[in-house]
Amino acid sequence: MGNAVTQVKRALELEGTLGAALVDAESGMMLASAGGDADLDLELAAAGTTELLRAQVRTIAALRADDTVDDILVSLGKTYHLLRPLRQNRGVFFYLVLDRARANLALARRLLAELEAATQL
Repeated sequence: MGNAVTQVKRALELEGTLGAALVDAESGMMLASAGGDADLDLELAAAGTTELLRAQVRTIAALRADDTVDDILVSLGKTYHLLRPLRQNRGVFFYLVLDRARANLALARRLLAELEAATQL
């Protein structure tokens, strides 16, 4: 799995990160994870966000847009959910759950881009 576990754990160093995972976009299964608790079922959340990523990829294909997903942001009342496909393997994506009150969204997106670039499968 290369350094994937290390990269996922690095995400927890960012203030306000509640959970992080590397997810298989085909199955919705987590390949590596860190964080989560009784209030955040990271496995269930990762599986659900897989559907969101798939829908966006299908939409881009249907539009015949010559483009790819860099990241997806879902903004809820208490949390942010960030998805970022790996450039080296579009079938895998990073998933972060952030506490809106404590996290800096700009820093989180920057860190996620760094993690994605540094991850080796």
